[in-house]
Amino acid sequence: MITFEKSNRIKSLSSSVFTQVTLAKQKVLAHGGRVIDLSVGSPDLTPAPHVIEAMERALRDPGNYGYPLVPLPELKEALAAWYQGRFGVHLDPRDEVLVLMGTQDGLAHITLGLANPGEAVLVPDPGYPIYHAGPVLADAQLAYMPLLESNGFLPDLEAIPPEVARRAKLMIINYPSNPLSAVAGRDFFEGVVDFATNYNIPVAHDVTYSELAFDGYRPMSFLEVPGAREVGIEFYSVSKTYNLAGIRLGFAVGNRKILAALAEVKSHVDFGVFRPLQYGALAALRGPQDQVEETRRSYQRRRDLVIAGLERLAWRIPRPKATMFIWARVPLPMNSTDFAIRLLEETGVAVVPGVGFGPSGEGYVRIALVQKEDLLEEAIERMARSSMLQALPAGMKA
Repeated sequence: MITFEKSNRIKSLSSSVFTQVTLAKQKVLAHGGRVIDLSVGSPDLTPAPHVIEAMERALRDPGNYGYPLVPLPELKEALAAWYQGRFGVHLDPRDEVLVLMGTQDGLAHITLGLANPGEAVLVPDPGYPIYHAGPVLADAQLAYMPLLESNGFLPDLEAIPPEVARRAKLMIINYPSNPLSAVAGRDFFEGVVDFATNYNIPVAHDVTYSELAFDGYRPMSFLEVPGAREVGIEFYSVSKTYNLAGIRLGFAVGNRKILAALAEVKSHVDFGVFRPLQYGALAALRGPQDQVEETRRSYQRRRDLVIAGLERLAWRIPRPKATMFIWARVPLPMNSTDFAIRLLEETGVAVVPGVGFGPSGEGYVRIALVQKEDLLEEAIERMARSSMLQALPAGMKA
């Protein structure tokens, strides 16, 4: 038996926070408890029937089992048409649309195409873990942009030290945000374009949650802003909009040269997306959009149910405008990991400690709206019976 150690970059990616939550869930299950898991952001809703049928037809075609080295041209055309209709952004499907094995794929590899070891990448803090992991895997240096509640969870671009900005080879942003559920408007994106232009920094914006928005709010694309295409790209996914997280298909769109760098990395990593999955995404983009609206309404109902239930417990949380998450300040004088573990042990309700998304996430937890309404109601009832939340001190109520 050989002996070996994991590489330092992999060791640096290990999260004791997520490990602790996993172990706590296993402990509850081992003692006969039932966990209501609001930790993992995996959609529980099903794709539309016409999408499933399109994949089934493609699975029966023996010609679809070779290497899919070249994506379906009509899929790229469909995404370009979707962007035009949704955001008013014109994309050339030939070289301004790149098909990915999910947006996580592109976000994991973009730094490899743009940054050398030791060069800086500006990442949101808190942020979805791949925003940090991609640069680490590329041996780049993380330059955190703190996202603070006092600033609407937007990075303060003026607070970024000029010497850091001059070394940065990429900036990653994400609105509507995972885990924060924060949103950004035109003024912010215009500021990003100016900042990126001044410091010559490529921008990667993740707009995956654009269609899970509530109360009439319509998130915008970064590429709607003049000059954005000159400095950046945008990632979009069928995962959340069409409940297709498991098929792993997404897109990167925008700046041709940045997309070419990402495409070159991917040419050494994979052979493309299985064609039946491409046909499913094509059917989703081109077909009836009724279920997209029902999905949005479902998450809005869940948001309202959870927010109202927690308010009854005197745990007051701002009502998010978008995404499938609630970002909640810890209502007791304890850190986010201790709170999440104790909540899980007392109630069987699993949430994610905010510190797992970055240092600035301390003091918060992320609640994923990924269970049916009856289970969300049960989760609220369990929390109402917990000694921890029954004893919320008035001064600590969020």
